Amino acid sequence: MIVCVCHRVSDREIARHAHAGMDFEDIQFELGVATQCGQCEGCAREVVAQCNARHPVAAIQLAASLQDSLNRSTQSAAQA
Repeated sequence: MIVCVCHRVSDREIARHAHAGMDFEDIQFELGVATQCGQCEGCAREVVAQCNARHPVAAIQLAASLQDSLNRSTQSAAQA
C-alpha cells in the first residue's frame, strides 16, 4: 500500500530499506517519506518499528556499527 502519497512511497519500499538496516531518518532522507505534508510519518515510523521488531539482531548490529564509527571519529578528532 502507498504510505506517502506525496512521494508515492509504499510500505514495501520502507520495509525493504528498514530490513537493510536503515533507521527512520535514513529512510526519510533516501525516499523523501514524511518530508512534504507529514501526514504519513506515523504510518512510516510504524512500518520501520515493525521491521525492527521482526529483525532485532539487525537493528542491534546497526546500532553497534554506528557507535563504533562514532567512536573512531571522536578518537580521530581528538588526536588531530
